[in-house]
Amino acid sequence: MRTHRWIAGLAVSLAACAPKEKPAPADTPATVSAAEGGGELVYVTNEDSRNLTVIDAASDSVVATIEVGTRPRGVKVSPDGRTVFVALSGSPKCPPTMPDKECEKLKADRTKDGVAVVDVATRTTVKTLPAGLDPETFDVSPDGTRLFVSNEDADSATIVDVASGKAVANVKVGREPEGVGLAPDGRTVWVTGETDHDITGIDLATGKAIANIDILGKRPRGIGFLPDGSRAYVTNEVSGTLSVVDIPGRKMIKQITMPEGARPMGILVTPDGKRIYVTNGRGKTVSVIDPATDQILQSVEVGTRPWGIAMTRDGRKLYTANGPDNNVSVVDVGSMTVLRKVGVGSVPWGVAIGPKP
Repeated sequence: MRTHRWIAGLAVSLAACAPKEKPAPADTPATVSAAEGGGELVYVTNEDSRNLTVIDAASDSVVATIEVGTRPRGVKVSPDGRTVFVALSGSPKCPPTMPDKECEKLKADRTKDGVAVVDVATRTTVKTLPAGLDPETFDVSPDGTRLFVSNEDADSATIVDVASGKAVANVKVGREPEGVGLAPDGRTVWVTGETDHDITGIDLATGKAIANIDILGKRPRGIGFLPDGSRAYVTNEVSGTLSVVDIPGRKMIKQITMPEGARPMGILVTPDGKRIYVTNGRGKTVSVIDPATDQILQSVEVGTRPWGIAMTRDGRKLYTANGPDNNVSVVDVGSMTVLRKVGVGSVPWGVAIGPKP
């Protein structure tokens, strides 16, 4: 989402398609308290209602709503499932229809920026970690000790130590950074730059930028990696494409044209690397891609402007956040049909899935 550009950049170096299915019935938010033990929980950030919806993946019913803070967007779960991290922003929303000059008149509240730390057991927000200006998305280290955060209004990425709550590095990246992805080897993290149309690689041992790759797509959003780290796939909203990047070779090697009307946003690569799923924003669909051929196998309509996407560990269900619809679509992966839609908060943005602790 476009944001105002008047804030000074922070530069600290410290470191196609298948037939559409019939619309699924929409549920209203529930206050179900299911018996929990084993299984998974789905976490959905609701940008306008300032909260986090918790869904039991077994029953696809809402089990909790947790207040987290202003404009929650990016969301991740710690490896042990005990903690959920949520990116918060004090920057005002500026829709694409709003002129830049009008957007710049809106006041930002920098005290609202940070990453909320949610305790799953008590279902409460216990603290907020500092993370730069207008944090939007992030990734988590495999051991859960560090966060790698994109700061959209600062043109930087911040590395945050979870235990101390301190930023240990702040690295200059492409303008309007958004998507963040930790490479499979855990040695580098990559950040998309919406305005510079690039991705920046950061060496986690030194906390410094080591590569910048022009992906030739316009307004890159999300980034996902094949399990062997050989290639990254980057969603390009404005150009309606998916960039294929040779990570070892540090170059863009191919552009995949998405279905007509697609505005690629979120991306998910399966653990075995055999399938890639892309949410197409205003195109209302999710597309399935075979990375062996880089061909689009199928697309299915899921809702209005799907953005965040996540998959259960068994690979049987996908969840997409459909912003204007105020719901989440539950998609059966085998048949690529929408099983149901679960009502959540106002303008759902991100989705993450973790084990029940």
